Amino acid sequence: MAPAMTLAVVGSVAFDAVQTPFGERERMLGGSATHFSLAASFYTGVRIVGVVGDDFGPAEVAVLEARGVDTEDLERVAGRTFFWRGRYDYDVNVAHTLDTQLNVFAEFQPKPSPASRDAETLFLGNIQPGLQAAVRRECTGATLAGIDSMKLWIDTQREALLEAIATVDAVLLNDAEVRSLTREPNTVVAARKLSDLGPRFVVVKRGEYGAALFSEHGFFAIPGYPLETVVDPTGAGDSFAGGFFGYLDGHGQDLSDGSLRRAMAVGSVMASFNVEGFGTERVAALTEAEIRERFQAFRAMMNVAELELDADLR
Repeated sequence: MAPAMTLAVVGSVAFDAVQTPFGERERMLGGSATHFSLAASFYTGVRIVGVVGDDFGPAEVAVLEARGVDTEDLERVAGRTFFWRGRYDYDVNVAHTLDTQLNVFAEFQPKPSPASRDAETLFLGNIQPGLQAAVRRECTGATLAGIDSMKLWIDTQREALLEAIATVDAVLLNDAEVRSLTREPNTVVAARKLSDLGPRFVVVKRGEYGAALFSEHGFFAIPGYPLETVVDPTGAGDSFAGGFFGYLDGHGQDLSDGSLRRAMAVGSVMASFNVEGFGTERVAALTEAEIRERFQAFRAMMNVAELELDADLR
């Protein structure tokens, strides 16, 4: 799975403190762009565009660079790095936010270098919609662009977010966000409304229950990979997005039905590894052999034998 093209991701780089029923960490590397980059790096070259404070040291940079992530556009400014503290109970689909300190991220103005502006694939993490739209205009080399968002922007900057969505090829949101953004109670209708704005496909993330794809080829749903151990779900959705877009970029932006389905499976596999450890611990130590083994197991799990219509459906 050697890198074939280049993907630029713009988003948050953070420190997280997390408590789950299975343990806790007081300070660990996190952020949407971080989780995305690590997952995508197994399939293509990745450039990360973000901002960190002077408390972000060589050890944190090394986690990214060990996976070949280009940190040229990781801006360093005086102050403290974005910090999030949260708790998960036994329903790991629900994160309880205990503290959010934007710190240097509050004034973040993405400054993609010429190399990032020329990247063939662009992913806009859940930063302010106006910034997403500005980056999309600036990154003229991208022939495939995707976008994510969150409840805050849906509630406070809905129109700006809809305008940003109209500039990209793909939308990745969870099911509650899709319904809230479109003000449609039905996810299928909501996804169609988002597609009508211009995106070529919509991916609806459903946490441990998998994800659904709505595209010009039709509908495809995939389950979450079944795990016996879920340690920390923080960043699982970002890891899904990284695997999904990393695969597409590394395979020439093939948007055929088969390629999109494989990308969905890759995203689900990468998310499944992410939740097996705290923060970036599991994915940072992941091997390509482990990915291949799990992908094959996942593929076998989803295989359905052909029906003998006369015999099986009588």
